[in-house]
Amino acid sequence: MVEVQKIDSANSIIKAKIDSKTLEEKKKKIAKEIAKKAKVQGFRPGKVPVKVVEKMYAQDIEQEAVSEAVREVLNEGIKKLGDVEVIGEPQVTKFDKKDNEIDVEIKVFTKPEVKIDDTYKECVPDVELPEVSEEEIEEELKKIAESMSETKVSDKETLEKGDIAVIDFKGYIDGKPMENGSAESYPLEIGSGSFIPGFEDQLIGMKVGETKKIKVKFPENYGAKEIAGKEAEFEVTLQEIQEKVPAEINDELAKKYMNDENATLETLKNYIKESILQRKKAEAFAPLKEKILECLVEKYDIDLPENIVDQEIDVIVGNEAAKLSPAELKELQENPEKLEEFRKKFEDEAKERVKLTFIIDALAKKEGVEVSDEELSQIIYYEALMQGQNPQDVIKYYQEQGLLPVLKMNLTQEKLLNKLLEEKVKGE
Repeated sequence: MVEVQKIDSANSIIKAKIDSKTLEEKKKKIAKEIAKKAKVQGFRPGKVPVKVVEKMYAQDIEQEAVSEAVREVLNEGIKKLGDVEVIGEPQVTKFDKKDNEIDVEIKVFTKPEVKIDDTYKECVPDVELPEVSEEEIEEELKKIAESMSETKVSDKETLEKGDIAVIDFKGYIDGKPMENGSAESYPLEIGSGSFIPGFEDQLIGMKVGETKKIKVKFPENYGAKEIAGKEAEFEVTLQEIQEKVPAEINDELAKKYMNDENATLETLKNYIKESILQRKKAEAFAPLKEKILECLVEKYDIDLPENIVDQEIDVIVGNEAAKLSPAELKELQENPEKLEEFRKKFEDEAKERVKLTFIIDALAKKEGVEVSDEELSQIIYYEALMQGQNPQDVIKYYQEQGLLPVLKMNLTQEKLLNKLLEEKVKGE
């Protein structure tokens, strides 16, 4: 007889007594199955007597019979729990083997009931966004024009900061030519800081055709150790002065920047306005998101699966333990009481995290927010490219570490909070 004791909507105990008759029947059935396949000297395959098999494989048969009986108890108990979603591995909390029966108890963890009413909207404040001014749009337009500027030969007489100096140079250390220390017609933007500190500043004021000797000192942490910290002299000839001419702000700029033949300056301005607006929204939303989450955790009471809370404590403890000194870590490892005390410190934090996960999951369903596997892959792919990593390697790492569900939940949370806040933007 299987009995189910529901502690709450997330934790239950399945109890049963497995009698000796049930075990004996299972052992006989398992022995017959083994006899069909067993290879025993002196017997033809499939003709080994069951009694011989029972004696030869007694321990294995016993273990398999008990395992099968416990599995049946678990399955029947879950059926009695009704329409539930089991989370994680069940835990056998009692296994008392007697002469004529086994007294067994199994703790089962299920997805809790999360009843979300419309009061969650009280957690979302109204958001007032500053308007996007014409000055902001014009400033962004100038930056775009500068980013798409063309380089042209200048008619300036002297070199100024911001110009591009086309130079020939030869470098010397201790009067000897430097290895890889010379170049011809080298374009150097003055003020870019791409050369040794002090080099570019000493070129300012030079005239086209002028040759000048300048002295610099290589930084102590310079990549080439053989010249790090050493003084050098460069003979520099200014061949030409070039300057960047920003692109004209017109329809042609819009076409090039947006890579769209139908784009106009007005199209580009609208695009810039929307980009600035989205940036302002992100800035306005950021400090509100944490407050919304805190409010949600406080507003709803949820039964939490003990195993998931324990797993979250393990994660936090692992992160915190990494910050300890070797001596502190050793003390924890050798003292079970101290370790338990250390774990206890993070119990409330773990419960809040787990609680929030279930709240977000329920709210996302209520609001119709979801992150598809395709969307998840695209985000990972894009982030990997931005960081100069191989997207396939990154996805494989997430899969192997079991991090995809966590990432998916984080993205769902972000998407949900943005949706809730978007609906509270005044004037929209």
